[in-house]
Amino acid sequence: MEDHRIGRRTVLRTAGALTAATAMTGCSTLMGSSEGRGSGGGKKGLVVSNSGGAYNDALTKAIYEPFAKETGITVTTVNYQSAQIIAQVKQGRPQVDLMDNTLLNFQKMTRLECLEPVDYDRLKSVKGAGIAENQLPEHAVGKNVWASLMAYRTDSLKRTPKGWADFWNTDAFAGPRSLQSAETDYPELEFALLADGVPLDKLYPLDVDRAFKSMSRIRGGVKKFWNSGAMPAVLLGRKEVVATSLWSGRADELIKQGMPVAYQWNGARRLTNGWGIPKGADKTDAAYKLIDFSLRPEVQAAFSKLFPHGPVVPGAIKLLPDDALAALPTSPQNLKTGFDTDVAWWDKNLEAVTKRWQEWANA
Repeated sequence: MEDHRIGRRTVLRTAGALTAATAMTGCSTLMGSSEGRGSGGGKKGLVVSNSGGAYNDALTKAIYEPFAKETGITVTTVNYQSAQIIAQVKQGRPQVDLMDNTLLNFQKMTRLECLEPVDYDRLKSVKGAGIAENQLPEHAVGKNVWASLMAYRTDSLKRTPKGWADFWNTDAFAGPRSLQSAETDYPELEFALLADGVPLDKLYPLDVDRAFKSMSRIRGGVKKFWNSGAMPAVLLGRKEVVATSLWSGRADELIKQGMPVAYQWNGARRLTNGWGIPKGADKTDAAYKLIDFSLRPEVQAAFSKLFPHGPVVPGAIKLLPDDALAALPTSPQNLKTGFDTDVAWWDKNLEAVTKRWQEWANA
C-alpha cells in the first residue's frame, strides 16, 4: 500500500550526512540535529517521506517546487516505510518532518501514539473548503484520493461488465480473472460482498464470513492473486486475464498504449493519502505551511492534472477539465458509484483477516 504508485522507484535525494548514514546504518538509526536531519535544507528545509516514483515527480512539480519558490522552504524527499518511521519515533529520533501516506497507515500510527495531533486552526485552506469529514481525522490531513477498481479487455468480453456481480459471473463473462492478494495490501473483501448483493452503504462492518464464501465462489476463475501493484496491468496487457482489479491510473496507461482496455468505476474502493507529522518532529511550522499550501484548490488541481489522484478539496474539481475528471475517483460522477474505505475497521481487523486469508489461500 505504501508503494502503490505508478512507475514507482525509490527516491533518496538527501545529501551529505543523511545519505552516508543511511547507507551505513539504515533509516531508523540516523542521528543528528534538525539541520542534519534535513540535510540540504537546514533551517529552511523540510524532509518529507513519500513513496517515490512518478508520484514524487508529480508532487515535486505541482507542490514542492512552487512551495519553495513562494516560501523559501525547500523540500527534500525520502522513501521510508511507515514501520521505519514508527521505529524512529519510538527511539525519539524521527528522521522526517512530514509524512505522505495513506490514512489507513496513519490510523495505525495514531493507535501507536506516533503522530502529532493536527491543529486545524493553523490550516487556512481547510476552513470552509468543504473537505469531507472522514478525510480530516485528528492526527492526519487527507490530501488526495486513489481507488481500486475493475478493468477488463474489451476484445475478450462480448459485453461490458457493469459491476462486481458481473466480475463474479464467470459464465456470462467468461475468462480468467485476477484479484489482489493480502500479500500486497488488505484483500478485496468489499468487492466480494458487493458481488454477493451487499449495498455500497451497508458494507461496513464487513461480514467476513460472507465475504470469504463469496471469494470461494470465484476462486476457480482467478488465474492469479496479484502481489504487486504493476502485475494486474501486465496480466491484462498480455491478455492472460480478461478482467482484474487494479489501482486507478494503471488502466489509463494501457489505454494510452492502444490496448483494448476499459475500466469500471462502479464499486470502486477509495482510499485517501494524506499528511502526518511524526511525534517529536521539530519543524512543525514549516510542515503546516506545506500542508496548507497543498490544500489550495489551484494546487490540488495542478497535482491531479499530473497524477490520477482526485483532490479532496471540492473547489479544485471546478478547475479541472472533463477529460481529467473522468479519470479521478473524486469527480462528482465517480463519487456516486464508489465507496470510502473504513480505515478504522481495517486497522482493527487487518491482522485477523490477513491470517484468515492465508489459511484460505493455502487450503
